Amino acid sequence: MIRRTLIGLIGALALASCGDKPDQVKGATPKELQFSILSAENQQSMRPLWQPLLDDMSQQIGVPVKPFFATNYTSLIEAMRFGQVQVGWFSALPALEAVRRADGQVLGRVIDSGGADSYTSVLIVKKGSGITLDQVLKCDKTLNFGIGDAKSTSGTLAPLTYLFTPRGIEPTDCFKAVRSASHQTNVNSVVAGQLDVATNNSVGLLFARRDNPRVGNNVEVIWSSPPLPESSIVVKRDLDPALKEKIRQFFLTYGVGDDAKAEAQRKVLKGLAYGGFRPADDSYLDPIREMEASEALADAKKSGDAGRIQKAQAEFEAIRAKAAQTRGMEPAA
Repeated sequence: MIRRTLIGLIGALALASCGDKPDQVKGATPKELQFSILSAENQQSMRPLWQPLLDDMSQQIGVPVKPFFATNYTSLIEAMRFGQVQVGWFSALPALEAVRRADGQVLGRVIDSGGADSYTSVLIVKKGSGITLDQVLKCDKTLNFGIGDAKSTSGTLAPLTYLFTPRGIEPTDCFKAVRSASHQTNVNSVVAGQLDVATNNSVGLLFARRDNPRVGNNVEVIWSSPPLPESSIVVKRDLDPALKEKIRQFFLTYGVGDDAKAEAQRKVLKGLAYGGFRPADDSYLDPIREMEASEALADAKKSGDAGRIQKAQAEFEAIRAKAAQTRGMEPAA
């Protein structure tokens, strides 16, 4: 089954070989912060959208902030793990991996321009193709399918959890071919006829329609997931507490107010298709933990191992209960 991939040994060694910089002592204030951004959606288009926010951040917290672009989620997680970045923008599943593997800590979450703190995973087909969800679920190996990065919440985990696994469908057994790529590559491939159907998300389609209407307006959605937690801001847990609080306050106050400064910041947010940021902690990722536990339980049931099923069921119930307690609750500001 398509699952989270093992961390590449070469990539890990390359990052480890860089070592900690002299000023990156635990608890110390670094001379410079590296802010990680996924550039799989095109670094040339992402840099000008994020740079004004990072410039504002540098000015407010008193430490220069530089962008750190990577082309996949694993690189972002490993960069934080090995101290190459100290703060970053992560979608939900990579954020959880950063918490687990890279000593990350959630400081805040994104809301969209309409005030929503969630988005959806989608399946897309080329407009006018006539391909329906029922046709996709026939699993007759006639369609080419594009799935997301193995660590993508909307590109992989959500369609598995909410669409394929409950129906006992294994994508590799269902389609003529399965290809893993970024959202941008998937939408381009669907429009070009290289893929019949692919995963994407509501935010990715918004950017596609805005940045390349010829492509973005030439796809249609045939399935949408339940709401997924929006992206979050993650920092290294061992960062200077005073600096962490400055970073937290920067995001929570960005674009807030009635003066010219706040208005300029809201224009920056608009370019990112954001409405602002809200308080959050690691419990914000509980819905993702629940999705993972659901997948683990499905795997256990397929194995037929009673002990494994019992253990997976207990873990799923515990995580679901915790998620139910925290879902919708706002951390203290």
